Amino acid sequence: MAYLGNVPARSFISFERQVFTIVNSQTAYTLSHSVTNENDIRLVVNNVVQEPGSGKAYTASGTTLTLSAALTNGTDEMYCVFLGRAVGTVNAPAGSVGTSQLIDLNVTSGKIADDAITLAKMASGTDGNIISYDASGNPVAVATGSAGQVLTSAGAGAPPTFATGGIDGWSSNSGNLLPADASKGIYLGVNSATAANLLDDYEEGSYTTTLTSGLGASVNSWNYTKIGNFVILSGKVTINSTDGSGTHIGMSLPFNSSGRNAVTVNFVSGQNVGDIGLVAYSNNNSSMYFYNVKDNANETNHTNDEVSNGDEYYMTFTYRSA
Repeated sequence: MAYLGNVPARSFISFERQVFTIVNSQTAYTLSHSVTNENDIRLVVNNVVQEPGSGKAYTASGTTLTLSAALTNGTDEMYCVFLGRAVGTVNAPAGSVGTSQLIDLNVTSGKIADDAITLAKMASGTDGNIISYDASGNPVAVATGSAGQVLTSAGAGAPPTFATGGIDGWSSNSGNLLPADASKGIYLGVNSATAANLLDDYEEGSYTTTLTSGLGASVNSWNYTKIGNFVILSGKVTINSTDGSGTHIGMSLPFNSSGRNAVTVNFVSGQNVGDIGLVAYSNNNSSMYFYNVKDNANETNHTNDEVSNGDEYYMTFTYRSA
């Protein structure tokens, strides 16, 4: 009768078949599949179905087939059909198989894209771990990750690995970005790698300066901020001893200066009469030196004999580091 749709399949399954190579004078042959007994197979010799059982044409157990009489190579032919091993002959229509028909974790790499993350190819071990599977569905490796990391592909045949998400070589610590290499930084104000816009150094800290010979201090407290090669140093020194010599007064810097830098000093007490003020210079070295500035005259060295116990220096010094 007439019908609508695809032509229905006439056979849905067939039984697996094994053809044997006859060996003269041999009665024992090896089956390709294990059986319980001879009733699990149908043996055909020279196109004649043989009777199974002890004292009959053949017996079988496990993978051993035993004939009651040997056959002759070139004259006789023999094959068997495994009655318990049906093989499907009709494929399911496209799009008709759902997840309930799939075996867990049994999708091979040939059926999926080579992506870093494929849920059908992995399962969670413990929190943060990913198990990788080979093409046969066997677990081959465990990759351990942490918060903020993503899986990356290690290439064909290799298990995926974890890497920090978003930016190569950076991680997060308490919400702050942290480079793997301390020499790395951030380009500011540009959208390409421009050396002049790279901020790769920032530091804050406290500092105790070293006075030149012949001076002692009861208070020596400084703080600095370094942004790239720009240094801001501020603090206070209170003199508590001096040898009264003509030694030029200087103080060490936390970072060497890159050139001639000047700063105006707020000299609270002990300033000589007629001095307009003090300035300090640093010129390509690790210290700054103080000078007296007088009206209508060049500056002169500020020396130990001009300082008394209790004199205080307050200042903020800004310079470029080397």
